[in-house]
Amino acid sequence: MKLLKPLPNGRSYEQVKNHYMVEKALAEKLKSSDREQRTQIFSTMYDELFSKVPDHPRLTRRSSKQLTDQANKRKFALLGRYLSPESVVLEFAPGDCKFAKQASQKVHSYIGVDISAQCDNTDNMPNNFKLIIYDGYRLDEVADNSIDVIFSDQLIEHLHEQDAHSHLKLAHRILKPGGKYVFRTPHLFSGPHDVSQYFSYEPEGFHLKEWTFTQMKAALKTHEFSTFDTFWSAKGFSVQLPNAYFEICESILGKMHKKHFRPLAKYLIPTLYGVAVK
Repeated sequence: MKLLKPLPNGRSYEQVKNHYMVEKALAEKLKSSDREQRTQIFSTMYDELFSKVPDHPRLTRRSSKQLTDQANKRKFALLGRYLSPESVVLEFAPGDCKFAKQASQKVHSYIGVDISAQCDNTDNMPNNFKLIIYDGYRLDEVADNSIDVIFSDQLIEHLHEQDAHSHLKLAHRILKPGGKYVFRTPHLFSGPHDVSQYFSYEPEGFHLKEWTFTQMKAALKTHEFSTFDTFWSAKGFSVQLPNAYFEICESILGKMHKKHFRPLAKYLIPTLYGVAVK
């Protein structure tokens, strides 16, 4: 298989190829499954992935305090301005919960929601933190209109497109009026951002759908969010820009072949960072 970009530091061609093949096979199962089947796959897919790909970058990052601190700093750059001591915050897919542990110290209460328990059991989580394991769809434990801020980082791209709409509907239900959904997800035009970037111009691994700002704006409108604030963001720095900036960039780049516009897109629209308001 031909490489489309240089290998990442510390990983061999065979390791990256194995990672790609494992994710691609699991992703194909998800894409061809119905909702009930996806629920079953969700419960085991990360265990299967990590057992077959022991050199997975997520495992490497977890073992490095420096990398964890860098990642958490960038997350605070996205979320911090929306937190207050009175906030009730819910994070989808908190993973190892190390960011949740820090962020919960800034708010009244913090809820983590995930499809599997990945928290480090040796961490003593704050009393105001609660972890909920769910099936990816139903979240009866959280009442309507009860959450001030929802946060997700690198989640939406992992959802089947049908499930992404269910997710946005759920987020709208649990947010208080005026509540905010703060999220970051890879932008379609600068991707793919999963392991398939080394072998394909389209996401074929666990990124089931990478989005554009235009697509996301339309989806949020469908699910009755009132406004969508958009930001240019990279390496912990962000600045709010009008929706028109992203729409114009996407219109121009969309006329080019991906192998040509991908390098340019990484500068113009490096990621999809937005804040949807109920």
